[in-house]
Amino acid sequence: MIAHLRGILLEKHPNQAVVEVGGVGYDVAIPVSTFSALPEPGAEVRLKIHTHLREDSLSLYGFVSEDERTLFERLITVTGIGPRLAITVLSGLPIPELFAAIRAGAVERLVRIPGVGKKTAERIVLELREKLPPPAGAPEDLAPGAGALSALERDVLSALINLGCAAAAAEAAVRKARAAGVPEEFEPLFRRALELVR
Repeated sequence: MIAHLRGILLEKHPNQAVVEVGGVGYDVAIPVSTFSALPEPGAEVRLKIHTHLREDSLSLYGFVSEDERTLFERLITVTGIGPRLAITVLSGLPIPELFAAIRAGAVERLVRIPGVGKKTAERIVLELREKLPPPAGAPEDLAPGAGALSALERDVLSALINLGCAAAAAEAAVRKARAAGVPEEFEPLFRRALELVR
């Protein structure tokens, strides 16, 4: 599976980029937020990739930030949301606002996105509300608790959520583990937080 592309940007459009890597041009679907962050054609570009494989096609979806890819991958787990609608959702609101809207259950903000009806918005909130970590580098008002999490703490939080822990409980456990003076290393912090979240 392709997880990352680094190459020359040949073309860019609001929903598509073509990246040349080793003489091969990869057609990558992108959200508007990624399009806005891309350099001009001819420059080097790095994209985080989600490879979507179906019986009849292999599609690449590209993102400039880990937050975009994380949210995309969570969105396509929601009943009735495929990759195309997920890209539309990501294009509909700035990423930090989208994280905040889902975590706050703000259905009325989600239905303003083209293609997202009330039932779809409600499903997004219901299925993702407790599974989303705070976005990387989120302002404090978008993430519960005092102070933003460090990169290490976000990695531990992400690992806990991937194990099925609720986001709020996992974040509280990470903060408690750090406050208890656990060394600033992934494994000790993860193990201590896992004990606390149970």
